[in-house]
Amino acid sequence: MSDHGHSHGPGGHSGHSHGVSADADRRWLGAALALITVFMAAEVVVGILAGSLALLSDAAHMLTDAASIVLALIAMRLAARPARGGFTYGLKRAEILSAQVNGLTLLLLGTWLAYEAVRRLIDPPRVAGGPMLATALAGIVVNVAAAWCISKANRTSLNVEGAYQHVLNDLFAFIGTAVAALVVLVTGFERADPIATLVVVALMVKAAYGLLRDSGRIFLEAAPADVDPDALGDRLVARPDVVEVHDLHVWQITSGQAALSAHILVEPGGDCHAVRRDLEDVLRHDYGITHTTLQVDHTPERVLQVALPGDRTTGEDPAHCDAPHGPVHREEPHHH
Repeated sequence: MSDHGHSHGPGGHSGHSHGVSADADRRWLGAALALITVFMAAEVVVGILAGSLALLSDAAHMLTDAASIVLALIAMRLAARPARGGFTYGLKRAEILSAQVNGLTLLLLGTWLAYEAVRRLIDPPRVAGGPMLATALAGIVVNVAAAWCISKANRTSLNVEGAYQHVLNDLFAFIGTAVAALVVLVTGFERADPIATLVVVALMVKAAYGLLRDSGRIFLEAAPADVDPDALGDRLVARPDVVEVHDLHVWQITSGQAALSAHILVEPGGDCHAVRRDLEDVLRHDYGITHTTLQVDHTPERVLQVALPGDRTTGEDPAHCDAPHGPVHREEPHHH
């Protein structure tokens, strides 16, 4: 019997393409940051000159947008650093930290806006519909331009998506403000402003939940949302010469970069190298997983032997791990 292990992952160190270069991402985010910063500065000046708390509050909201983009740009810089020392994957998950912070700030901002909206529903203040409408229309134009810039970057990155959601929700807020301003001007119904705010809060909570859920899955090393590990294990064990797949782990290093490791047992006369190459092709072409580590061993031939007390019994399999994690996949009915 020839038992030998092969741990390979050549495909995993190349091909991590996201369709948009990191430099292009930074340029688009920088353009969005410039638009928001200029508008925010102008809004602060007008707010001070007009003595308008509403305008200053809008400027504070846009400050969180600018901060989210700055955070995204910093995370990109960190993620681009090569792996070294104890950080064997580099700092790629800095982008996921950024996405999580953006999700939390959306949630906190939504909570504060919800509180203010309810307070104004109970005791509505006087609203100047004209300045409110003019500011909202200007804000819509700026946020449409900023959202378009960020949409040109790679939104499969949770980091970029977090910044995009901030700007998109600010756009929704300005649209809601414009609608509310029209209602106030036409009907004098001043509660239209907090009602519009509550609609925007619902959208913010939905966006925050999505960012926190997806970033949380990556930190907890869950499988990518579009990959079923049980179905994947069954697919691998169905390949020629594969007898069993166990210790199967699939997780995300960062958004868009999945990794996989597994222990593969092949027929006693099977070609371990050919099986490994075949499985890597399946993972690369059908699942987009290119960072793989596959330990491939021959399954032991079954021989009749007399077991003495304390000896390994014939039911034990030396090719198995002592305590395999997760389900064991064979070409037979099995529990998942």
